[in-house]
Amino acid sequence: MSEFSPETLQQLTENIKQWAEELGFQQCGITDCDLSSEEPNYKKWLEQNFHGEMGYLNNHLDKRFSADNLVPGAQRIICVRMDYLPPDTQVIKNLENPDKAYISRYTLGRDYHKLIRKRLTQLGKRIDEATGDRVFRAFVDSAPILERPLAEKAGIGWRGKHTLILNREAGSMFFLGELFIDLPLPIDPPEAENHCGSCTACLDICPTNAFPKPHVLDAKRCISYLTIELDGSIPEEFRPLMGNRIFGCDDCQLICPWNRFSQFTAEDDFHPRQNLDKATLLELFQWSEQEFLKKTEGSAIRRTGHIGWLRNIAIALGNGSGGDDVEKALIEKSEHDSEVVREHAIWALNALHSKVPSSPLPIKEHPRYKKLRF
Repeated sequence: MSEFSPETLQQLTENIKQWAEELGFQQCGITDCDLSSEEPNYKKWLEQNFHGEMGYLNNHLDKRFSADNLVPGAQRIICVRMDYLPPDTQVIKNLENPDKAYISRYTLGRDYHKLIRKRLTQLGKRIDEATGDRVFRAFVDSAPILERPLAEKAGIGWRGKHTLILNREAGSMFFLGELFIDLPLPIDPPEAENHCGSCTACLDICPTNAFPKPHVLDAKRCISYLTIELDGSIPEEFRPLMGNRIFGCDDCQLICPWNRFSQFTAEDDFHPRQNLDKATLLELFQWSEQEFLKKTEGSAIRRTGHIGWLRNIAIALGNGSGGDDVEKALIEKSEHDSEVVREHAIWALNALHSKVPSSPLPIKEHPRYKKLRF
């Protein structure tokens, strides 16, 4: 038996959503802890090795499908979203300038994990103050949690063919977070239908053909995986297709018609830092390890490490327009202490000389280009 009446729980739910809005979240939905329906497809995805080297995705499966195993006593999961698209970033212009660095929009500012987790913890404390001694835990892209299925169940949006959550009023450029709580709160209904229809723009535009079919991502082919998650050498077949994308990739989001409704972030911390939205590849390639660590302090970019950073930029320089200064920098890095950096710098020099083509389908050539807001 619940210690609260249905009327009390309904009022508390309304309060929680108001508190979430006051804390800077654009939406809040509530769902239960059961994701058992996700188990067959998830295990099939693992069996096909679509997760690549991200072995952690194969761990703690019992907690992924029954989230109350992760937080004993949890009865509900409060799901939130927060917009991250910074204003005044010339997204497509950067992507189409081969000498500029393209960095995924979500990581231009401070690392979102701490900010959102702190806000979720504040939300948990407000609930605790209102209801007594509660069990709650906040998660942001951490622990064995299937965030997107939970967000979908909580009514945040539906899963697009690119596997991301889409919202009719906000597109897909937002972060997700979860607050596990030991309260039997009323559950929000999921989105009534999938609104992608027959559109396949996100699948068509992918430079590396990372989607074997709608709603399935082969991470091993995804530029975000290659530039962030993968250690060591990037397979040569993907290098010319990466263009100037040095940390992540937004193509499947940029081309999505629903992102004409994406909202600019209200959070200053998500605005570009260190001129990363305007920087050239060459200037970033010249950062020493000390500069890299200093200038990426508090940023998700640190995840790739300085060696990965140089590796990624070397490929982008090989896909660029070249020039004496670029070749000089690549020659210098071809003698780097790291074998990975040496290999990719030499590849870039050869690519410049052989005119290896870049992405086969620029966004401006896609028939849906005129509907974009970027």
